[in-house]
Amino acid sequence: MLAVLAAMMASCAGPPSQTADLCALFQERPGWYRDAVDAARRWGTPVHVQMAILNQESAFRPHARPPRKKLWGVIPTTWLSSAYGYAQAKDETWDWYRQRTGRREADRDDFGDAADFVAWYVRMSQERLGISKWDAYNQYLAYHEGHAGYRRGNHAAKDWLQRVARRVAETAERYRAQLATCRAALERSPWFWPFNLR
Repeated sequence: MLAVLAAMMASCAGPPSQTADLCALFQERPGWYRDAVDAARRWGTPVHVQMAILNQESAFRPHARPPRKKLWGVIPTTWLSSAYGYAQAKDETWDWYRQRTGRREADRDDFGDAADFVAWYVRMSQERLGISKWDAYNQYLAYHEGHAGYRRGNHAAKDWLQRVARRVAETAERYRAQLATCRAALERSPWFWPFNLR
C-alpha cells in the first residue's frame, strides 16, 4: 500500500527522472503506461510515437511553457505563445480537441489528457494529411507546424525543425525497441489490471 501511495505522489511531482529509457520511465510512472495504452486503443497512435512527441515538446514537464517575450531584451513580459503543458498545445488547438472529442474537462497539465491529445492529433494528421501514425518524423513536422502549415510545406525551409523531427523519430524508434522488452512486465503490474477488466 505504501508503495502505491509513493508512486501516486511521484506522479504528481515534476518530470520523471528516467526519460531516455521508456521501460524505466514507465516503471517510475506506471499509471502513465496505462494512460498511453488507453490513448493508443482509442486513436490507434502507437505508444512510442506519443511518448517521443511528449518528450520533445515538454521533456515530460506538466507546466512547461515557451519562453517569455522580453521588454528591452531584459524584462520578461508575455509568453511567446499560449502553448502549455505536457503536449505544449496552444489554446485554440486544445479547444478544438475538447470540442471534437467531448473531453471538455481535459487539462493540459494532466498526463493522461495530454497523451490522449497527442494520440488524437496524430490520428487527425493521418486523416487530413495521409501521414502514417507510425511515421514519427512527418507526424512531428505536422504537429509542430499545424495541418495547414504542413500542407503548405513550411517545414521544407526549416533545417533546424527537420533536425528536431529526426531526433523525435530516433527517440520513437528507441522507445519502440525498449517497450518491446518490457511490455509484458508492465501489463502484469497492478496498475494495469483494472484496465484489462474494462
